[in-house]
Amino acid sequence: MNADDVARYLRDNPDFLTQHHELFTQLTVPHPQHGGQAISLAERQLHALRDKIRQLELKLAELIRFGEENDDISTKVHRLAVALLEAGNPDVMRQALFNSLQEDFSVPHVALETWGLAGDVPRLSEALCRQLEALRLPYCGAPEHMELLACFGEAAPHVRSVALIPLRCQGVVFGVLALGSAEAERFYAEMGTLYLGRIGDLAAAALFALRA
Repeated sequence: MNADDVARYLRDNPDFLTQHHELFTQLTVPHPQHGGQAISLAERQLHALRDKIRQLELKLAELIRFGEENDDISTKVHRLAVALLEAGNPDVMRQALFNSLQEDFSVPHVALETWGLAGDVPRLSEALCRQLEALRLPYCGAPEHMELLACFGEAAPHVRSVALIPLRCQGVVFGVLALGSAEAERFYAEMGTLYLGRIGDLAAAALFALRA
């Protein structure tokens, strides 16, 4: 009989150790943290349970932290939604959007470009507009277009990462909300874009309603 046979027998006969409970104190195994020290099976099981509890506590703390962060972001998005609803014209709406992103969300550089609304005089090339219209989700990462960077004005040379949020209404993209940062890792390809998308939806609905 080898070790695999013993392990198989114990799995197939779960009552074995119940019937021979004295083995818990008679058999010893290496201490999980002190290799040269032997401890009983019961003590080893206690260490395993403590490790499991520590892992669960860390996981719970992480979930609580994520929940608190999401609550904080949701509060900021709600505050933005109220500000956009209270805006009476496109200029006030634009300023409310910029204030929220820069003050609540700590985004240093914000730009808003539209080309598909009544009265628009597009500042972006047609080729770039078509690329932005093809975005299904916000783009996050290093800036790829010098033309778009120019929208940040004097801050353009310092922007090292961007989030490009397509503004869409009734399935049609008519503009882009661009967020920029001097930190290369502020907006990165693998980051979640759920709230960015929601902010874009709010901005697009408000712009469309005020410019219609």
